[in-house]
Amino acid sequence: MKKIVTLSAIAFLSTAVFAAAETTDENATADAVSSEQQVQTKSIEQQNAEKISALEAKIAKLEKKQKKQQQKLSKVNKLANNDNIKFNIDFRTAYDNIQYKAASGEKYENDALFSMRLWLDMGYAPTDDMMFKGQLAVNKAFGQRSFPEKTNHYNQFDWIVAENLTDGTVRLREAYWFWSPSAMGRDWTVSVGRRPATNGFLVNLREDDKAKSPIGHIINMEFDGASVSMKTDDLIEGSYLKVCLGRGLSNTTPRYSTDSHDYVQDSNMLHNMDLVGVIAKLYDDGQYTAFAKYYKAMDVVGMKNNGTTTPELKSFGDMDGAAISFQIAGIGDEWSDFLDDTTFFASYAWSQTNPRHGDKMLGEEKRKSGDSIYVGLQTPNLTGGKFGMEYNHGSKFWRPFTYGEDTMAGSKLAVRGDAYEAYWTQPIIGKIFTMQVRYTYMDYKYSGSQAFVGDYGTPMTMSEAKDAGMGDNVMDTAQDIRVYFRYRY
Repeated sequence: MKKIVTLSAIAFLSTAVFAAAETTDENATADAVSSEQQVQTKSIEQQNAEKISALEAKIAKLEKKQKKQQQKLSKVNKLANNDNIKFNIDFRTAYDNIQYKAASGEKYENDALFSMRLWLDMGYAPTDDMMFKGQLAVNKAFGQRSFPEKTNHYNQFDWIVAENLTDGTVRLREAYWFWSPSAMGRDWTVSVGRRPATNGFLVNLREDDKAKSPIGHIINMEFDGASVSMKTDDLIEGSYLKVCLGRGLSNTTPRYSTDSHDYVQDSNMLHNMDLVGVIAKLYDDGQYTAFAKYYKAMDVVGMKNNGTTTPELKSFGDMDGAAISFQIAGIGDEWSDFLDDTTFFASYAWSQTNPRHGDKMLGEEKRKSGDSIYVGLQTPNLTGGKFGMEYNHGSKFWRPFTYGEDTMAGSKLAVRGDAYEAYWTQPIIGKIFTMQVRYTYMDYKYSGSQAFVGDYGTPMTMSEAKDAGMGDNVMDTAQDIRVYFRYRY
């Protein structure tokens, strides 16, 4: 019995010892595996860290290489853009059918006037705040003119000669530098040269151009001068205030004149004709735009009737003008795609003469005022183009400076009476190649709409013109049908 108990005890103890030993071996194995996993984990982390370090080194190397490439590209861009003038081409061929009816009932016409106009635009911007802009122009009828240009006539005036059909001479239409510094907590612009004063605000819609000036209703002709503007858009959205100075005529003798005094003033010549203007953009949020402007022109030139076939050029006095203009680019707030692309505008303008003592302006020795209203609507059409309609009315003594307006039959905005216009502008190859069909009709209530302020600007009704024996020279109506094709690049 004792042996059995002893053997049982030995067996139990042996089993316990083996179990304990086995447990110890398992723990040791687990510890070894854990240690190996830690080593492997550290090895993986180290490998990842090494890989990341290597990638960072590669990235740094690539960034350095990219920086060098960007420096090279910036040099190339500077040579290609900033250090070289850029040119743009604007070439238009046009057909016009022009019809006049005089106060006497006589009719005058040209049913096949073909013309071409070339604008060569120049631009150079070496810095973000300084640039140069220029434009050369050729504007001619097809072929040689059948008669020479008249001397001592307005069609050769520097203000409008680039707008008139002449010969193939290249003329300077624009040339100015434009600087936009910041000072006194404000953004400013300063510009001097032959500043753009044609295709202005509102007029630009029918011309299919961006507005080059804010004064389209009262001035549409070229001037040399300067402008300074100050942004006030922190007070009123999109607003600014601008002061303009211009010189239309310079009293100066030519070089190698008979008295050997080059470029001096001469009391026997026309006075300097200067202009000062103030322009305020009242508001502009991209949809609603409002401008107000005022100008004073001093020593305005006109024609003096001296009883000969060659009238005398003379300074007659001063003139004031002002306008307030509004434009809505998009009717309503996303009411429809059609209304979103519809533009409406309205403008009111005023002019006043101030003749010198003894001289007459518009036939009167006293001051005379005139006014004009100008409205228009431009809408999209199904062909991707634009339809437009415009109307303007001028009173008896209305007188703007719009002699450079792009209408073959004369300035419609200068009409003392009523003018109606409709046009269709159609892209053919985007903005690169376009066409336009335009019809302009002018119904004059008073004469002198296309004359200057001197003895030939006197307003007369059609019956008064006939009674004065001028029925053939005074136009009762005028119309122009134009079709053009225009290439821009």
